Amino acid sequence: MKTKFFALAMSLSLLIASCTNEEDKTTVTATPEITGTFTANKTYTYGNYTMKGIVKIAKDVTVTFEAGSTITVDKATGDNALVVLNGGKLIINGTADKPVVFTEKSGIAGSWGGIIMYGDASIKAAAGVTESTSEDGNALKYGGTNDAHNGGSLKYVRVEYAGSKLADGTKELNGFSFYSVGSGTTLDHLVSYKGADDGFEFYGGTVSLTNSISYGNTDDAFDWQDGWKGQASTNWYAYQAGKGNFGIEVESSKNNNDFFPKVTNITLRRAAGTTPEAIGDVQVDAIQFKNEGNGDFSNIIIEGYGDYTEAGKVYTGAAVKIQDAGTNTNQVIGSKIKITNVKISGTSKEVLGVAKTPWDGVVSFPAANFTVTTTATGASLTAGAWATVNGVDLTK
Repeated sequence: MKTKFFALAMSLSLLIASCTNEEDKTTVTATPEITGTFTANKTYTYGNYTMKGIVKIAKDVTVTFEAGSTITVDKATGDNALVVLNGGKLIINGTADKPVVFTEKSGIAGSWGGIIMYGDASIKAAAGVTESTSEDGNALKYGGTNDAHNGGSLKYVRVEYAGSKLADGTKELNGFSFYSVGSGTTLDHLVSYKGADDGFEFYGGTVSLTNSISYGNTDDAFDWQDGWKGQASTNWYAYQAGKGNFGIEVESSKNNNDFFPKVTNITLRRAAGTTPEAIGDVQVDAIQFKNEGNGDFSNIIIEGYGDYTEAGKVYTGAAVKIQDAGTNTNQVIGSKIKITNVKISGTSKEVLGVAKTPWDGVVSFPAANFTVTTTATGASLTAGAWATVNGVDLTK
């Protein structure tokens, strides 16, 4: 009997030891590193990962990240970015309580290149060309005829501390950069947090952006060029503090056109004391249009884009600024800019034009194309872990 009891005790002891060892193995396992170019499909299950270098997803390859994962880069290792090449797909399946977060070790703005996606949807770049070369340091071609291009699905994703200069060092990157990305791509519940350039930038394409936040980025909150024409964008929220330029910068690469993007439910907030990104380059308006930029925007809240003084000169902040005569003639008077149901507070002027001979700077919207109200509600976003950083709710 004693022998059986002893044997049982020994077996139990070995089982406990085995479980303890397995538990120890789990806690000391090294963080997996993501690097190089993906040439085969890959799924990253829930976990913490590091990413090193310019990581690319090749054509016909799908990379997936499961909810709750965190991917950390370190600027000390050099240039870092996640690039989806044309024909590749990135699937990020975050949720409101388990977002997927891409961050940087130092927590300093401008420490990496963010997420960059390429497609082959249509563009209209400078001089009307339908193909151009990217300005992100990768120097890749973008533009095509596939407006339904599908680069994957990004849901509940937060990019932190992006905006570094890559490769040739001539251009800073954004939290999210979309080159000719098509309408088959899903961009929903994204956050660009405290980057050193724009929160989101579109270079042509037809993709739409929904339920998304640009928070504390030092250039523009939202920006586009090359004839971006997403038609189903909604619920954009921007908060600018410390340093920041335009809430939305709109241009169409000097191409007068008959198409324009549509965005509903927008909130643009600029905190008191916020200054432009660079001395001598004063950009303090909520929405700026230039180079034939246009769009249809509705249900908007604009707060805090007031006057700014630099070197003794007062610069007037406006809810809407028209930067040049061509944009005024073709887009404003031509009814290709519509800004309706907008509530404005803490902002010096509703509309302002930049006088430059021979244009006198006077902007006159057709009556139905610019309407001010006290009842606009702006963006409607539900708070949660996806939009909370260091205990701060980014939706407020």
